[in-house]
Amino acid sequence: MHIDQEIDTRGLNCPLPILKAKKALAAMQSGQLLKVVATDTGSIRDFQAFAKQTGNELVEQQTVGAEFIHILRRR
Repeated sequence: MHIDQEIDTRGLNCPLPILKAKKALAAMQSGQLLKVVATDTGSIRDFQAFAKQTGNELVEQQTVGAEFIHILRRR
């Protein structure tokens, strides 16, 4: 999977990971992939809700140790 941009939101709590992802996605082209690395446990459901509300596709979510990885496709 080719990631076009990655942002590190480790140590940030809601709503900052979502706000940073929203800003990054706004600067991306349709179809590009954004990887967000977060440590906020609430980010799993936050990104699910964000994808539904914005129409961006939540391609993948995974937990690696204490980190949560979210991959979004720009609509």
